[in-house]
Amino acid sequence: MKPTTLITGASRGIGRGIARTFAQVGTHDLVINYAGNEAAARECQALCLEAGGGRIRVEICQGDISLAADRSRILDFVKGAFGRLDVLVNNAGVAPNVRADLLDAGEESFDRLISINLKGPYFLTQAAARWMVECPPHPDFPRVIVNVTSISAYTVSVNRGDYCVAKAGLAMMTKLFAARLAEYRIGVYEIRPGVIETDMTGPVKEKYDKLFAEGLAPINRWGRPEDIGRAVTAVASGAFPYSTGEVINVDGGYHLRVL
Repeated sequence: MKPTTLITGASRGIGRGIARTFAQVGTHDLVINYAGNEAAARECQALCLEAGGGRIRVEICQGDISLAADRSRILDFVKGAFGRLDVLVNNAGVAPNVRADLLDAGEESFDRLISINLKGPYFLTQAAARWMVECPPHPDFPRVIVNVTSISAYTVSVNRGDYCVAKAGLAMMTKLFAARLAEYRIGVYEIRPGVIETDMTGPVKEKYDKLFAEGLAPINRWGRPEDIGRAVTAVASGAFPYSTGEVINVDGGYHLRVL
């Protein structure tokens, strides 16, 4: 019996990188959640099955985490397919459709960002945690919840304030659930990516290429989805048994203050 990992928003980008890294490690069966792009999810599934070399099961499950009915359906799918949940990776998230100045940004974008990037993970975690508490622990691997946030949790971008507020809220959510679930030996962690090369950052590639050329971070390169995947799988392996509520920066050292 392998432990089961559910990764939200895993069809592409950082989520796909996390899924593929799990598959390469080969210790966890996987559920790849996607909102709308089934073709991308099936491609991710095929890549994970290949990387897993027959050691793991990989299933896909459609669901929009901003919707209560979909959150319930996702968890019901995991229950029906695997009967247990050991790792929840809250990765699903969106960028603003339009980067608008803080003084001009509208409520529609704010509501969309908060609903998908914060409310969805908050209530999915609530429901998943209730179930995880009831599940017998796996004998070899811990029960873990991982929230993928961003350097935008503390770095100001005045043309996407809604995104920053959502990620800052997700950082506090990590602390809240870490404190609440510690008695059940369920660890909760925040993985905080820096500038990662994905579809989401594609439209601003020129901007960040210029910033890296000017020395944006001590490890001065674009991050890759698999960089995040390695951090998540390390946490899921049980490598940090006496830690919870921790922030793991995967940002090339961007968070350092250097004179």
